Amino acid sequence: MNPTNQIDRTQSVLVTGASGGIGRAISLAFAAEGWFVGVHYHRNKAAAEETLTQVLSIGGNGTLYEADIRESAAAQQMVEVSSRRAPFTSVYVCNAGIGGSSLVLKQQEEDWAEVLATNLTGTFHCLRAMAPPLLARGGGSIVVIGSYAGFHGSTGQAAYAASKAGLIGLVRAAAQEWGAGNVRVNLLLPGWQKTGLSEEFIPADDQWDSHLLGRPPSREEVARTVLHLALQSDVSGQVWNCDSRSL
Repeated sequence: MNPTNQIDRTQSVLVTGASGGIGRAISLAFAAEGWFVGVHYHRNKAAAEETLTQVLSIGGNGTLYEADIRESAAAQQMVEVSSRRAPFTSVYVCNAGIGGSSLVLKQQEEDWAEVLATNLTGTFHCLRAMAPPLLARGGGSIVVIGSYAGFHGSTGQAAYAASKAGLIGLVRAAAQEWGAGNVRVNLLLPGWQKTGLSEEFIPADDQWDSHLLGRPPSREEVARTVLHLALQSDVSGQVWNCDSRSL
């Protein structure tokens, strides 16, 4: 925290999917450290407004952004507005995503397309919009929220796992392409978090055998790790796993 207990409004972050549980926690972690927080949402404006209310309640500041990141122009416009706002956005967190539940042989093509359009192509749209202003300003940080399922798959979640697997290659390619411009791009795996996407799949309290610690990470710890990773000036192209499972 700022030792003078005064909010430092010289730094700004934009968090996509900030109306949801993980996005809200990330927004609050940055707000607690004095960052101006851009709260993105697509459909759930009321939840995004609640995130912003909580940001303000802890002494932070911020604003709302609505965009359908499946549309390249919408993502571009959101980032352009963000980059023109003072303070300049130096950190982007690509957290927006949707889930899906279907066995491979029963997967409907329209549902498959929707998940990939949001989780993978939507992130691509965001990255492509976010890099130019950061490169023009001499650097910055992008943290993409991935999933353990992207490495190991998940029964009944082929589309989700495939979309998250695609993020691994996308992040590593972007990190290589933009490293010379001091734009850091990293992937973070938040582990099991009880959200609207995961609630029906989350293991029971006694079913965490795959975790060395026998438990998932706390949402607050994940959010603090995102903040920490975003501020690492010499780290890029990496995958950070927030739980105790082995990759």
